[in-house]
Amino acid sequence: MAQLLTIEQVADQLQVPVDTLYYWRSKKQGPPALKVGKHLRWQQADVDAWLASLAPRSNVTPIGSRVAS
Repeated sequence: MAQLLTIEQVADQLQVPVDTLYYWRSKKQGPPALKVGKHLRWQQADVDAWLASLAPRSNVTPIGSRVAS
């Protein structure tokens, strides 16, 4: 099993305050966490997948952004 990350480790990786992770979790945003007893833990693969989901898709043109030629 992969090592689980603490909230401090995830906050450090994402370069956000710990409170931001708590806020995201309350809004059902951010990388998915696991509840281990009373502690929150993250799998590195879940954090990486969440980050990848934020990257813009180069082959997708947002609606209304086409340039008339």
